[in-house]
Amino acid sequence: MEKDPFVYAHEREDKIVWMSQNTNQIETSPEIMEAMKEALENKKFNLYPHRDGVLGLKDILLDDLNLKDGFDALITNGAIEATYTLTRALLSEGDNVIASDPSFMPIHHQIKLSGSTPKEIDVYKEPYRMTVEEVNEEVDKDTKMILLIDPLNPLGSSYTKEDVKGICEIAEDNDLLVIDDITYRDFAYEHTLASEFVPERTMFVYSFSKNLGFAGMRLGGLIMPVGYSEILHKYRTNVLSANVIAQVGAKKALETKKEWLPGMLEQSRKNQSIIKKAVEDIPDVFLPVYPSNTNMFVIDIEKTGLDPQKIQEKLLYEHDIFVRGGNYLSNIAGDKFVRISFTVPEERARKFAEKFPEVLDEMR
Repeated sequence: MEKDPFVYAHEREDKIVWMSQNTNQIETSPEIMEAMKEALENKKFNLYPHRDGVLGLKDILLDDLNLKDGFDALITNGAIEATYTLTRALLSEGDNVIASDPSFMPIHHQIKLSGSTPKEIDVYKEPYRMTVEEVNEEVDKDTKMILLIDPLNPLGSSYTKEDVKGICEIAEDNDLLVIDDITYRDFAYEHTLASEFVPERTMFVYSFSKNLGFAGMRLGGLIMPVGYSEILHKYRTNVLSANVIAQVGAKKALETKKEWLPGMLEQSRKNQSIIKKAVEDIPDVFLPVYPSNTNMFVIDIEKTGLDPQKIQEKLLYEHDIFVRGGNYLSNIAGDKFVRISFTVPEERARKFAEKFPEVLDEMR
């Protein structure tokens, strides 16, 4: 019997081509590391950070999104804590939340923990995102929120400005909140914040895991209109804030973002083009969304008749390449694709591009 894939991968993590969790292993800036090293040397970890986070981090995060006026922020232990706080604080038994499938399903699980129901719109078809018409059709008297993951994990699709405007108008007309999960915003070619249209109804979920490569640091943010600050602060689980060393690094990263972000994006987009060229040569396989507006995309393998989970296992156990089968990300289409994240060193993207066609040929 094979080991649990994550146990296997972590035991060999120095050898693994880690493309399964959208982690970012591309270099950003040495200044970020220097800031964290200095904080370690000064034993900044001996003290709790301020409950609102390392002083100045919240302000620079709001500035980065041009949300200084009328918004407040919580620094959280990863973006997943932000969504947990939101769902626990603002959902009740019998509510429903309009969402997509495929999606980042742990948020759907949190919705269910609150006694609510995710109303999942099938987006595994053109245009590979929720349409305004589909969202409008799903609204009923029990709808409380619209979960807008933009850009969308796992497909890499992004909503146009007109899409966002239309969805926000539905929220306005039906007294709904918009949960704008902007985890992958920095990877997008173009992006529109929901707050441009309904600032008083928009809650932002922010992650430092993807853009900064801080997945293991567990740092995120929950950004809300000031009118919701009191209730959301009551439901926070980290009253002593989050990892202080991570916060020091995040602050320095946001301060120097203009210096490191373009190079990171250039390498990320080069890697996805390397993989695209390999996929184009494989019969019965295609990329539903290209170019991706995130650091990942899905590869559709339905016509091959192969099991995505078996592809994941063969790549991992025989080639030390860790990708994700679609069942983790979709109840509707999980058997049709594998998800690949490509923010890895270029040689690792090239290794995947070499081995993926070979694996499919062997399995067929």
